[in-house]
Parts: sequence; C-alpha cells; structure tokens
Amino acid sequence: EGRCGMSTTQFMGWYDGDKKTTLAAKIARAADHYRRKYGALPTVCFVHPKMLSSGQSGPDYIALKASKTVPPGHFWLGVEEQAMTA
Repeated sequence: EGRCGMSTTQFMGWYDGDKKTTLAAKIARAADHYRRKYGALPTVCFVHPKMLSSGQSGPDYIALKASKTVPPGHFWLGVEEQAMTA
C-alpha cells in the first residue's frame, strides 16, 4: 500500500510485433506473463489508437484504452488504482 492509503500500481510494458496474431491473443499472452510476474491479472491495457482502429478487441477481463504515447505493437498492462473511499 502506498502513501495516503492508496494502492500502488505495477505497470508492465510488452511488445508483440507478430502480424498474424490477433490483438486479443497478444493481450492474453501479455496478461498471462503479467499474472506470473506480479501475482494478479491486469485490469487495463493501454495500446496505440491505430491498434484499435481495425475493430479488434481484447479479452473481456481487461479494459482497453487508447494512448498515443504507446508505440504501435506495444502494450502497457496494469491494475487501475482504486481511489481512496475515506
């Protein structure tokens, strides 16, 4: 737990340049690695907007968010912080 009672978030970068694999499969593979490394599944994945323009989606358990700061072919996975309730 971080300062002020807020949880600390671990983000992991992942690259997958395989053009034959679907976006969902790439994210699932990255999420599995994240789970093995950090002990929990990620809840959010940031990708470059062009990766979402083809209408592909990710696994149901991960929210996909577009970010121009993420290079194409890269994924930033993590667990979204929960705001303090008190």
